[in-house]
Amino acid sequence: MEREIKLGNRWVGEGHPAYIIAEIGINHNGDIDIAKQLINAAVDAGCDAVKFQKRTPELCVPEEQQDKMRHTPWGYITYMEYRDRVEFGLEEFEEIADYCDLKGIEWFASSWDKPSVDFLEQFDLVAHKVPSALLTDSALLKKLREQGKPIILSTGMSEMEQIQAAVDILDMENLVIAHCTSTYPCPPDQLNLRMIETLRDMYPCPIGYSGHEVGLPTTIAAVTLGASLVERHITLDRAMWGSDQAASVEPGGVRKLVKYIRVVEEALGDGVKTVYESEIPSLEKLRRKDTLPVRGRYKKDS
Repeated sequence: MEREIKLGNRWVGEGHPAYIIAEIGINHNGDIDIAKQLINAAVDAGCDAVKFQKRTPELCVPEEQQDKMRHTPWGYITYMEYRDRVEFGLEEFEEIADYCDLKGIEWFASSWDKPSVDFLEQFDLVAHKVPSALLTDSALLKKLREQGKPIILSTGMSEMEQIQAAVDILDMENLVIAHCTSTYPCPPDQLNLRMIETLRDMYPCPIGYSGHEVGLPTTIAAVTLGASLVERHITLDRAMWGSDQAASVEPGGVRKLVKYIRVVEEALGDGVKTVYESEIPSLEKLRRKDTLPVRGRYKKDS
């Protein structure tokens, strides 16, 4: 059995309901009111947490990219100006923390650099997230491990040797490994959902799934394959401006996703064949004669 860990007041691992994360990321486009609307959508859907992203732009944007011009809702500006526009600071994250507390939902963020780890630590979050792009940043991984919090490791754009090297740095006792393909949006033939089973066989920790596909069925399939944690990007409108919007799920879709995952979890059962009490009328009406051994024990309807 895979190990379980605790995120806030929720246990995550085999035998527990999937921990569902609505990834807001930067789909708020630097607008705190949009962020709050997305939090509302996650709460309304029954998600367990919302997730943001935190960067120090001057560290995360390569020097050769900083002065490149880009068409944005704020005009034709440099890429660095754009990154500053969509980056929340202390005031916005304090407002997010208060709002999530008011709404009764956990929140955390992925750290894209070491100063961002220090920034997020002041909020005493339930977990840290390693984005796929930073899986090979050993200095960042060591910094995150030093915080002593649960870590969710996304594995997009990575080979198995790189995943193993990252796991060797992190604390297996406090880790969730999330299978991921970093294509936005990702075509079904590149999702490779059976990697969830592969990772479950390899590592004694909860295995999750971070999806960037269009639609819901493949994310639900990830749960049937054993994903203990599920993350999908959320947006108010997939036509909104922003690189992640098209691979995101709108509020109505998030409600359906959570509902379908919970139905599927209930339907998976325990794998022990039994005759349910609800079957007895059909059994008595349709079965002519028992010629094989019968235990005579039936499971009552729940």
